[in-house]
Amino acid sequence: MSKGEGESSENINIIVKFSGRSIPVSVAKDSTIKDLKSHLQPLTNVLPRGQKLIFKGKLLVDAMTLKESEVMNGAKLMLIASQGLHQGGGPILKEAQTRPISRTVIDYKKSDARTEITMDKNRLERWKATGVIALADCNLKNKLFLLFGFCKAIPDEVWDCGSSARVLDVNNNSIQDVPSKISSLNSIQKLFLNANGISDEAIHWEGLTSMKYLTVLSINQNHLTALPSALGFLTSLRQLHVANNKLTTLPNEIGILAQLEVLKANNNRITTIPACIGECNSLSEVDLSANLLSELPETVGNLHNLKALYLSNNGLTCLPCTLFKECLQLATLDLHNTEITMDVLRQFEGWEDFDKRRRSKHQKQLDFRVVSSAAFDEGADKN
Repeated sequence: MSKGEGESSENINIIVKFSGRSIPVSVAKDSTIKDLKSHLQPLTNVLPRGQKLIFKGKLLVDAMTLKESEVMNGAKLMLIASQGLHQGGGPILKEAQTRPISRTVIDYKKSDARTEITMDKNRLERWKATGVIALADCNLKNKLFLLFGFCKAIPDEVWDCGSSARVLDVNNNSIQDVPSKISSLNSIQKLFLNANGISDEAIHWEGLTSMKYLTVLSINQNHLTALPSALGFLTSLRQLHVANNKLTTLPNEIGILAQLEVLKANNNRITTIPACIGECNSLSEVDLSANLLSELPETVGNLHNLKALYLSNNGLTCLPCTLFKECLQLATLDLHNTEITMDVLRQFEGWEDFDKRRRSKHQKQLDFRVVSSAAFDEGADKN
């Protein structure tokens, strides 16, 4: 609502320079610097406490208003982020580590080719005997191109293992297609697809849904932006690892996974957690650190088996009121780099009992010389 000049309008428009970007911001002219920082949080992924705003060479003070700080319409501010106070920084992706590539051209008419084929046959027999298909760090992208004329695929011989396979590990390759024929491995218990550059459309989930015995699914460090509703068919799942992707939320069907014990979804861009998370009664460890969360659903208090909850580097200002009261096994709570302080925690019903469990755990760690101090910080400021 403009009245001509910015000074007479309800809002003023300013530009915030940050990390090579110019971020346009419209804020009420009577806003405080602290209000402006809160407004910048979802735009920059930097927690307010980690923001330093500079205007005309001066550091702006949280308690002062924009007017008192002489920040007028059209002003340009510089934002400096304190190290370690970013939230939801997105995936930390690294290139798959590869072994040196042999440049030898394979001639299938020579004995070398027969030797290679024999080695593959022996490998298949070993996989069937042990039930473990170990292909991590195998540089599959290039090796398969040389041998078979294609790349970025799981070797066809893997599917020949059928129901004898219990573990499939193709971590740290360039696999960019998980075909529906993976359903032939219907006795798989553990599936590792980490660090392959996998995108949403690259996983044919209809193949995974036939894995009725799958207990561990690990797809960390890929390019996933969403998990499908088909995840709910993996009813035997005990561990789900989806860290370092680009997820913005978790599907409602996660509530169907009644046997899920470990959920690690840290370093994504998750803004909301579905309320049905409270139906995952077996959850004992949840890692949601480094996301874009501003709150958690109250149903988190229904996780009566929860022992460890990691929430660092989020925009949280409060916790579910029943967390300490209902989660009677909770002994680890990581709140580093959030807005939640010790004073806030002490007001929760059940805090004293939680504090006793936390201290008892730290004392046991001290007894085994695992840690050097039992002092409580867990990310909460000592105000």
